[in-house]
Amino acid sequence: MTSVPAVLRSEWTKIRTVSSTVWTLISALVVTVALGAALSAVLNSTFAELPEPQQATFDPTYTSFSGRVLGQLAMVVFGVLVVGSEYSSGMIRTSLAAVPRRGTFFFAKVLMAGVPALVVGLVTSFLAFFLGQALLGDHGTGIGEPNVLRAVIGNALYMTLIALFSMGVAAMLRSSILSLGILVPFFFLVSQILAAVPGAKEVAHYFPDQAGSRILRVVPDAMNSDAAPYGPWGGLGIMVLWVAAALLGGFLVLRKRDA
Repeated sequence: MTSVPAVLRSEWTKIRTVSSTVWTLISALVVTVALGAALSAVLNSTFAELPEPQQATFDPTYTSFSGRVLGQLAMVVFGVLVVGSEYSSGMIRTSLAAVPRRGTFFFAKVLMAGVPALVVGLVTSFLAFFLGQALLGDHGTGIGEPNVLRAVIGNALYMTLIALFSMGVAAMLRSSILSLGILVPFFFLVSQILAAVPGAKEVAHYFPDQAGSRILRVVPDAMNSDAAPYGPWGGLGIMVLWVAAALLGGFLVLRKRDA
């Protein structure tokens, strides 16, 4: 029987030696920091032109994370590739032959993907925050201000949870193409559109990305946006439930179906 440390080492080797997974994590960092910095610089130069309600509810911390919209796309791709590449390459048969205990195999993969995702998320969050605040000038804030550190760390948790959720979906669908074909439109079209539609926005509040992103906000109704029926930690809790459900679904499919 393969030991757990050996399975963990094997999964870590798979992740770090596949260039596509490494580059998606690098892309998540670069686009999140770069786009956040660009928007922070633009808002600093055009702040006086913003409507008064938006000036009154301006959230400099949330502004520095504006690049997360594309950054989370890279995390979605990372999560899908970690699982889906095993099926597309046929390696899943070899992996399950080497590790017959499917629970050990699956959750070792989740852990070994979650750790680098969290590390990249933390580096990304602090870089995006400090660079964004520097570019915001007098409109910026400090890491020691109330709830700012929570939002910075929360962004790292959000990015990690996006990757884990994508892993669960990929494990259920057993296809990278199908998983990306569902997750990308969901996060970048369906969720965003429904969040702006009266009547539908009450449902969209409970989507994983909409709920989880509340942890990034220091000002609850930032830029005069709609308030949510829960707080930052409540929103993150809702996202955790989505992630847990996706991972459980992925594990059950892996356990019951042939490779």
